[in-house]
Amino acid sequence: MTLASLDAHIAALDVADGLKSVLTVAARTCAEISDVVAGGALAGALGASGQINVQDEEQKKLDVMTNDRLTQALLACPAVAGVASEEMDEVQPASNTAGDYLVLFDPLDGSSNIDINASVGTIVSVLKSPTPTPTEADFMQAGRNQVAALYALYGPQTMLVLTTGQGVRGFTLSSDGEWILTHDAIAVSKDTKEFAINMSNLRHWSEPVQTYVGDLLKGADGPRGKNFNMRWVAAMVADVHRILMRGGVFFYPWDRREPNKPGKLRLMYEGNPMAFLIEQAGGKATTDGVEAILDIQPEHLHQRIPVALGSANEIDAFASA
Repeated sequence: MTLASLDAHIAALDVADGLKSVLTVAARTCAEISDVVAGGALAGALGASGQINVQDEEQKKLDVMTNDRLTQALLACPAVAGVASEEMDEVQPASNTAGDYLVLFDPLDGSSNIDINASVGTIVSVLKSPTPTPTEADFMQAGRNQVAALYALYGPQTMLVLTTGQGVRGFTLSSDGEWILTHDAIAVSKDTKEFAINMSNLRHWSEPVQTYVGDLLKGADGPRGKNFNMRWVAAMVADVHRILMRGGVFFYPWDRREPNKPGKLRLMYEGNPMAFLIEQAGGKATTDGVEAILDIQPEHLHQRIPVALGSANEIDAFASA
């Protein structure tokens, strides 16, 4: 049996040719990044870069390397009018004036996992550009405007998961560098017994979040009447991938340590693309169990939000906590 390739899948999509080009470039670049990540110390890719990014975080060498690769590849694509990255202060317009798409990305999600050889990934969001010469204001679009979202997970297998608003499909990178369709019509189960959250921050969460998580921890003897397992990879891309594969919920709530920040995760680079994928797979993606991430009108490029997403019935239970 011949398995379909990502190139064949993209070619068959009922979307504009320009979007097909953007997705092809993004997928090809993620395959290249997979090789760099796999090289690790042998490729001189481990350790800190000595630079601080716009998020006031120390960049890893791989943060810089992956950001440069994606930026250069996407800006060279004629269909791209501009890009924005979690690692860059400002948007980067393309030199051409014929591009129709804006691409936003987290080049290497889960950077803290790099030096311990745990899973990391790349997250990509695609919007239509209102103008061929975009400014930052043109990127300020709600997540519902996304025309595509994808992530690549660099784990035991390298996988790419994609939506263009026509369901969610997963592709595995073969030994010869080709993306092969291995997971068709991915769906998130409505119920789950699994949750992902950083429990070390429990004392900093708001009372409703503490109450909800406390109920989960009480298991079958508590008000939920069933036992839950907790998982935490410390890379959103890996935790969301687990939810897409077998259900579950993922939380990164507001906490009291930085009360003036609504959350830690970035709306444009993490929240929106992951919310698009989760909703397309039948799950829910919210800030608090009620407010849909995709309905948020962005106010600035590096806006942060709290996140609660995954199996629909469990997100509803969180909302009523």
